Amino acid sequence: MGKWERRWRGRGGAGSRRFVRVLPVVMIFVGVVFDLFTPPSFTAVPMFAAAPLIAAPFFGLGATVRTGVASLLAIAGIRLSTGDLLGVVPFIEMLTVFVVAFQACVINRVVRRGSDQLASARIIAETAMRAVLPAPAERIGGLQVAARYEAAQADEFVGGDLFAATDTPYGVRLVLGDVRGKGLEAVGAVAVVIGAFREAAEQEKSLEGVAQRLERALARESTRGGGFDAFEEFVTAVLAEIPPGGGSVRIVNRGHPDPLLLHGGGAVEALAPSEPALPLGMGLGARPDRSDEWELPAGGTLLLYTDGLSEARDADGVFYEPAERLRGRLFPGPEELLSALTEDVRLHAGGELTDDMALLAVTRPTKGGPDRRRTVKLVKPGATLRN
Repeated sequence: MGKWERRWRGRGGAGSRRFVRVLPVVMIFVGVVFDLFTPPSFTAVPMFAAAPLIAAPFFGLGATVRTGVASLLAIAGIRLSTGDLLGVVPFIEMLTVFVVAFQACVINRVVRRGSDQLASARIIAETAMRAVLPAPAERIGGLQVAARYEAAQADEFVGGDLFAATDTPYGVRLVLGDVRGKGLEAVGAVAVVIGAFREAAEQEKSLEGVAQRLERALARESTRGGGFDAFEEFVTAVLAEIPPGGGSVRIVNRGHPDPLLLHGGGAVEALAPSEPALPLGMGLGARPDRSDEWELPAGGTLLLYTDGLSEARDADGVFYEPAERLRGRLFPGPEELLSALTEDVRLHAGGELTDDMALLAVTRPTKGGPDRRRTVKLVKPGATLRN
C-alpha cells in the first residue's frame, strides 16, 4: 500500500462517513430539482425511493422512517404545485415510494439485529480471551515482566496470539505463541495451550517436558474434535525457563521467530535454536525436544514476540527488523521497551498492522535494583540519536 493510498484511507474514512450521512438528503434534493426542471414524462421516483434504501443500513429505524416520509412529502409537494396530486400517476409514485420505504425499514431491522448478534459474539470472544490471557504481574521470581497484545484492528482483542509467565519450583517459565488459525477456533486453541502450560510448568522438571505436555494437549483436542485440526491449525511457540538466580535462560523453540536478548550495553543477540523443530500440534512422534541455554546477564532483557512484529511492512514492502531497530537502544525496563517497540512498528507500518502481535519481555534487574537508565526512542538504523 503506497503512501498516497494510506493518506486517502486515513482522510477518506471520516469523509466517507460524512458523505453517507447526507446522501439520502442529497438524493431527495436532486429528485426534486430533476422533477421540476424536466418534462412531465420524466420521473424522479427512483431517486426518492433510493433515499430510504440508502439510509437503511447506515442509520437507525427512526432516521430511516423519517427519510421515507421526507421522500413521500417531496413527491406530494411537487404534485401539489403542479395541481395533479389526486391523479393516478402521483398515486402510483407515492405507493411505490411507500412500499420501498417499508422494505427499507425491514432491511434496517435485519441489519441491526445482525450487528447486535455480531457485537455480542465479539464481546463474548473478547471476554474469553481476557480470561485465558491475563496480563502477568510486573515482577515474577525477582524478574521484571511486561506483556503486550497489539491487535491489527483497533479496539479488537480476539486472535490467536498467546503469552503466559509463571513462577515455578524450577524458575520462571514463559510461553509465547501464535495459533495458525482464525476466529473462535483460534481462541479455543489458545485456551488449550495456556491451560496445559500452567499445569505443566508446575509439574514438569524439564522445559522439554513442558513442550511435550503442550503437544499432547493439542493432540487430544484434535482427537476430540474440539475445533483444532493439526493439518490446518498449529501453534508456533517459544518456551523459556529462567532458573532461580536468573543467571541463564533455557529455550525450546517450536517453529517460532527467534527470541532476542538485549544486553545492558545496547547489544542485541538473536537466540536461534541449535536444531529447528516443528510447531506444536505437528511434532508428536518426531525427534524429542532439545533446549538451548544462554547466559542472561544482570540488566539483560529477554524479548519474545510473534511474527506480527517481524512481518510488519512499510510502504515499500520492507519488513520490520526488531534486532536492528533495538540495537544500541537502552530502556529503563521491559514496559518501556514494549511501549517504544509498539509505537515504532506502527510508525514503520504507517499505522496499519496486517497481523496481531504479542510481546513478552523479561528483564533481570541489576544488583542495585531496577535499571534507571533513560529510554532512547527507536529510530531507523543509520539515523542519528539526539540526546
